[in-house]
Amino acid sequence: MPNIIPITDFLAPELDIYARFSEAQLLNREHPEDGIFLAESPRVIERALDAGYEPISVLSEEIQTGDPILTRMGDIPIFSAPYEVLKNLTGFYLTRGMLCAMRRKPLATISDVCKNARRVAVLEDVQNPTNVGAIFRSAAALGMDAVLLTSNCSNPLYRRAIRVSMGTVFQIPWTFVYDNWLDKLKTLGFQTVATALCEDSRSVSDPVFQSIPKLAVLLGTEGDGLMANTISECDYTVKIPMAHGVDSLNVAAASAVVFWELGK
Repeated sequence: MPNIIPITDFLAPELDIYARFSEAQLLNREHPEDGIFLAESPRVIERALDAGYEPISVLSEEIQTGDPILTRMGDIPIFSAPYEVLKNLTGFYLTRGMLCAMRRKPLATISDVCKNARRVAVLEDVQNPTNVGAIFRSAAALGMDAVLLTSNCSNPLYRRAIRVSMGTVFQIPWTFVYDNWLDKLKTLGFQTVATALCEDSRSVSDPVFQSIPKLAVLLGTEGDGLMANTISECDYTVKIPMAHGVDSLNVAAASAVVFWELGK
């Protein structure tokens, strides 16, 4: 039986996690083992549960309290409030009636994430959570087996990234990478391909890539792209052929094209 607790006041302390905590407070960098995140909408929450994430509490609009997904929550608190209360919560109108606070998992190692992987996406300093979420959605849909992120990337479990990804951040293995990550990838048997507008860049549709058994595809930050030293250390560089004088695409849009071609 769901443990439903009615809430009538937007300022109730039970709503602090949902209404007043910043992403930094939720992440809890000083004690990452206590970090949490917010999943929005029943579909996304279900994907997180399927991936083994532990729910802490739920905030639901009153008309949603009979949702079958709540039977998977055990006896955790399910805070229920009328829409007139919840509309004061920033962005609640986008949540389709339900939010769930969940515990983060310890980060996996690069070896664990890349185990049995054939195609891996690597994000270098992609700081916009909307782009990170969109890239994850493309990676999951278009043949990538895992995603690696450098330390300056936006966290995939930021609320907006989860929302944009439609919960695919829970469906594809990922982790953060730190020093010497390119060397580590090569040690694991991956050849590396940088997306960059260089004179010697191959077309992303070049058939040579289809014959490479393990390939890591690198995407850089919005605007500046990959760092020069990263590009120079890669085995290949690729670019997307453009028309009408356009030189590049947004990194999220570019990722979909690159994953489609290189994930085959």
